[in-house]
Amino acid sequence: MSTLNPTVAGTATTAPRSSGSGPRKTREGQRKKVSNIVYSVIAVVVFACSAFPVYWMINSSFLPTNLIRNKDLTFFPGASFTWKNYEDAIFNQERAPFLPALGNSVMVTFFVLIVSMVLAFMASLAVTRFNFKGRKAFIIAILAVQMIPGEAMMISIFRIVDGWQLLNSIIGLGIVYLSGVLPFTIWTLRGFVAGVPAELEEAAMIDGCSRSKAFWRITFPLLAPGLVATGVFAFIQAWNEFVMALIIMTRPESMTLPLWLRTFQQATQATNWGGLMAGSVLIAIPVVIFFLIVQGRMTGGLVSGAVKG
Repeated sequence: MSTLNPTVAGTATTAPRSSGSGPRKTREGQRKKVSNIVYSVIAVVVFACSAFPVYWMINSSFLPTNLIRNKDLTFFPGASFTWKNYEDAIFNQERAPFLPALGNSVMVTFFVLIVSMVLAFMASLAVTRFNFKGRKAFIIAILAVQMIPGEAMMISIFRIVDGWQLLNSIIGLGIVYLSGVLPFTIWTLRGFVAGVPAELEEAAMIDGCSRSKAFWRITFPLLAPGLVATGVFAFIQAWNEFVMALIIMTRPESMTLPLWLRTFQQATQATNWGGLMAGSVLIAIPVVIFFLIVQGRMTGGLVSGAVKG
């Protein structure tokens, strides 16, 4: 009996390869390359549109007022470069002083940041890890409070703060800011706490850790990115707030930086655009420094907070 040649059999049973797979892959690669180029161009355009106002603010802060108000745009200071706008913003005694306003903003912002993080952290742990009477009502109340605009309660807030004798004080303004920041921070941190399984603490306790030791060694490091990400939003909200500070901090020496910046635009005088741009740059510098410090933790916190809520 003759034996079938395996080479012939393999050749006979092998299906012919598709001749169109190569061109198809080439077309798909070309389309992918074109789409990547389009997305890159769109990203560059969006970045340019976002960064140009910041660049224009910095550029204008180094120009004299006549060039800022000139019809011909000046994209680079060049020979017209001047520090006069910054000197006027910091050292001019005719308007509210800069350094006290900076100190007021720093104190009230860090007061709100620290107190809101501590209270919101404990509240989010209680709401997430414990079942107690009124838990759902508390969560609904947090959502309801966030829907109420602060401007609708300005008169009531002013009368309460005035009754407490806390007008023109860091504590009074800080309490008002806390009432607006806490609902948001509690709700946000609740999502981060829910994303960390309670079984991790239980496993650590089985291995011999106490409850507090298991929390600080296991749970808290996992929640740190969420605390940083939430703290950034609390920081920005307290640093940039204007309306409540306007009705509570009425004395020049009690002004925060947003109120101080308003002094560059007065009804009886022309707007000092150079000083206004320099003041805006000075206000933005602490925010940039804060972001540079926490940017690594903030990225991880934003990603993890988007997964569960």
